[in-house]
Amino acid sequence: MKRLTLKKILIGIALVLWLGSMVTGLWWYKTRFIRPFNETTAVFSGQQLRLPASLAGAGKIRFVHFWDPACPCNVGNQQHLVEMLERYNGEVEFYHLQKPGSQGQLPKALSSMRHLSTLPGSEHLPASPAVAIWDRTGHLAYFGPYSEGAVCNSSNSFIEPVLDALLDNRPVAAANTLAVGCFCDWQPVISE
Repeated sequence: MKRLTLKKILIGIALVLWLGSMVTGLWWYKTRFIRPFNETTAVFSGQQLRLPASLAGAGKIRFVHFWDPACPCNVGNQQHLVEMLERYNGEVEFYHLQKPGSQGQLPKALSSMRHLSTLPGSEHLPASPAVAIWDRTGHLAYFGPYSEGAVCNSSNSFIEPVLDALLDNRPVAAANTLAVGCFCDWQPVISE
């Protein structure tokens, strides 16, 4: 009888320890990796945005990805960007512009994108991640976010419909957009 009680106590202690470790692990994971989505409203105006002289004019459709390595919002669209690189390979030229003064590299899966060191007018960019798309004639067709919301994928993206329309020679004029989503400031924050 004594052995049975001792066995039950040991099993009870083991279950309490196991449950405690599971709760502690969940708490640790939640505080480290799960963050609430902070909606940010951004106004994207492409009036001052220009392609560099070497890329301007008629040619293929040009796609420029604006990104900041320190921005956690970039992670949400990287897989989507890989899918677009595969889908539009050969039809669209993909470039990326990193936030000036930032440190970091794109993931290896995005290494086929060509780096731009500067883009005239990008100093007025409100937030990233963002994208600018120029049509075959060299006119800015779209400037703004990949989508609205916390993450971007092909089901909520603004980009595929724009690229598909341009590939079908349909005009697109969406160089000024307002969106609510996961964005990081592009402009340096000036502390007082």
